[in-house]
Amino acid sequence: MNGILIISSGCDISAEIGRALQTIHIAVEYASGETEGLQKLRMQPFDVALTSCASQLHQDLALLAEMQSIRPGVKCIVLARESTPVEVIEAMRSHVFACYTPPFSVGEIARLVSYAAGDGDWRDDIEIVSAAPDWVSVRAHCRLIAAERLITFERELSARLPEESRREMMQAFREILLNAMEHGAAFNPEQIVEVMAIRTARTFVFYVRDPGGGFRRGALKHAAIGNPPDNPVAHVLEREREGLRPGGYGLLVAKGTVDELIFSERGNEVLLIKYLQRPGAGG
Repeated sequence: MNGILIISSGCDISAEIGRALQTIHIAVEYASGETEGLQKLRMQPFDVALTSCASQLHQDLALLAEMQSIRPGVKCIVLARESTPVEVIEAMRSHVFACYTPPFSVGEIARLVSYAAGDGDWRDDIEIVSAAPDWVSVRAHCRLIAAERLITFERELSARLPEESRREMMQAFREILLNAMEHGAAFNPEQIVEVMAIRTARTFVFYVRDPGGGFRRGALKHAAIGNPPDNPVAHVLEREREGLRPGGYGLLVAKGTVDELIFSERGNEVLLIKYLQRPGAGG
C-alpha cells in the first residue's frame, strides 16, 4: 500500500480524517496546497489523494486531470465547499472515486478512503448511460464499494432537497440499493444494477432496477416489511431459519422515509419519491 495524500489547505476536517486513518495503520502524508500536492505525487505514488475542503468542485476536477497525468492510477476523493449537478456529472465522467460536500462525516470519509486504498477494480464500476442535470442514469456493478461510491454522487445530485428530506431520501436510497445488490445479485460483480436520479418541478425520484428475479410481497418472510401486524419480529426467526445475517429492516426503513415507495409487478424495480412540496400545495 502506497499511502494516502491529503491536501489540507488548513482544513480541520482534513486533519481529523488523517488521524482516523492513522488509527487503523494507514500511512498519511499532508500537502499544504495543490502545488505541494502535485510535487509530492511526482516524488512518490499514492493510492488515494484527498482534495481540500476549501476548494470548489470545478477546481478539484482541474487538479484531478493534473494528478492523473502524473499518476494515472491514483484515486481521487473530492471534498468541496459545494457542488452543482453539472459538476457532479463531470466528476463521475472524470472517474472521481467519490464526492463530498458539507456536512462532512469524518468516519464515513475515512472508511471509504480505506476501502479505496485497497481496491484495484474500481474504474469501470460506475457507467453513465445518460446525464442531464435533472435526469441522470447510471449502471453500477454489484460490489459494495461501488454502492458506497454511487451513494456519494447521488447525495450530491439530491442537494437541492431540504436537508431533512435529503437525509431521509438518501437513507431510503441506500437501503434499496444495497438490497438490490445483495438480494438481487448476491454481490456478484458481474451483475449490474441500474439507477436513475430524476428531479421534476415537485418531486425528487430514484429508480433502481436489480438483475434478480424480483419478489412477491407475500414471499418476504425474512424482511420486517413482510411481518404480520400481530408479530413485528416474525422475520427475525425466519432469518435464523434461513441462515441469514441479522437485519431485514431495509425495506421497512425505506418505506418510512420517503413519500412513495412503488415496486413493479415483478418486484425488481423500485421508485422512491420525495415531494419537494406537498401535493396540492401552492408556490
